[in-house]
Amino acid sequence: MNNTVSAFLARHNFVNHVDILSAAQAIRSDMIKGLKKEPADQDMIRTFCNPPEKSAAGKSVIVIDAGGTNFRSCLVTFDENGQANISEMEKTRMPGVEKELSRAEFFEQIANNLEHLKNKSDRIGFCFSYPMEIQENGDGILLGFSKEVKAPEVVGCKVGECLKKALAAHGWNTINRITLCNDTVAALLAGNACAGETHKYSSYIGYILGTGMNAAYIQPACECCGVEKQIIVCESGKFLSVNRSDFDIDFDKTTVKPGTFYLEKLCSGAYLGPVSWFALKAAANEGLFSKPVAEKILALDVLSLIEVDKYLHGPYNTNCVLGKIAEAGTEEDSDVLYQILDAIAERSARYAAAILIACAIQTGAGKNAAQPICMLCDGTTFWKTNKTAARVSGYLDEILTNQLGIFWEIVTCDNDITLGAAISGLID
Repeated sequence: MNNTVSAFLARHNFVNHVDILSAAQAIRSDMIKGLKKEPADQDMIRTFCNPPEKSAAGKSVIVIDAGGTNFRSCLVTFDENGQANISEMEKTRMPGVEKELSRAEFFEQIANNLEHLKNKSDRIGFCFSYPMEIQENGDGILLGFSKEVKAPEVVGCKVGECLKKALAAHGWNTINRITLCNDTVAALLAGNACAGETHKYSSYIGYILGTGMNAAYIQPACECCGVEKQIIVCESGKFLSVNRSDFDIDFDKTTVKPGTFYLEKLCSGAYLGPVSWFALKAAANEGLFSKPVAEKILALDVLSLIEVDKYLHGPYNTNCVLGKIAEAGTEEDSDVLYQILDAIAERSARYAAAILIACAIQTGAGKNAAQPICMLCDGTTFWKTNKTAARVSGYLDEILTNQLGIFWEIVTCDNDITLGAAISGLID
């Protein structure tokens, strides 16, 4: 790295090349505390369920996927061979993103969004991608919103119970069961469902790196933790024991919930753009860019991950905001700009790998190369942000396989969250 950029990042307490294994060990230590119900950053939410042993042949379920900025709903029907057919898909905005809503307004908006699926099944698989305390009957008590959703009255309520009441007010027939699950649980269940007969996996992990970030894994029975074998949602984004740069701290002060979700704010798509914006403005003020480029950077009102990623994928693309700015300067300007942005993206990939490593170790599986741990990874930040997926794979090879002797495989599955949420809705 350019010495000027290295010195700049060091001045602002930005750690280049975070030690991944140390980070994974710290994350796992916190996970164990959470499992034991000791004070911990991560919630370690018990789901009281495991992947089903049989397919859901001949059944239908309404599926809701609520997370990030989008709210999706559809009907999933499994044929006699257990193959899923998705129909009547609709997408709209996530309630509470555009403006603050009361509890009644929040569930009323959800009921309105589901009108096209009225009475088409008596079961709902609800992928609700926010921290919840899952109940043994499949309902979930919301612990708090992330991703800048504004509906504070919903916190602490039983989501499924409130939704049942809202649907009844809209004239729905009796809903027998609403099963709440996290998107990471849905991803894990989809990984299990898509394995097929040609693969045998020793365990499963679901990992999301998109607007937000989280992980779920299958925890073996553990007497010292007082937990039976089941899927555990980690709420990894809430982990606080991470190094934060001046840019992270300054940005955090502008968020809806400052002082929370430190790890998520270092990694996920909702935050990488704004953190990059703070870093570039600091670099412009400290003379790292020529005057024309510095002036244009300081004139920016906002910066999204989409624009950051466009530049990282094509530094001389003048059809993107940063490429156009770099065009006004020198080759050194382009180099400095790229290195700062790439350092932020690379840090995200390192922490993503650390979370997967912590979960993989905790499964106790992956000791047989022919039966690796299945990691279903989802999210636009993971798959589309420049080099992220490749970097994570490289770090897992280096640390999980070469150093720890744990075998793994990253997989994808079409409509994974929808499929997984449908399966969760049919688990009793």
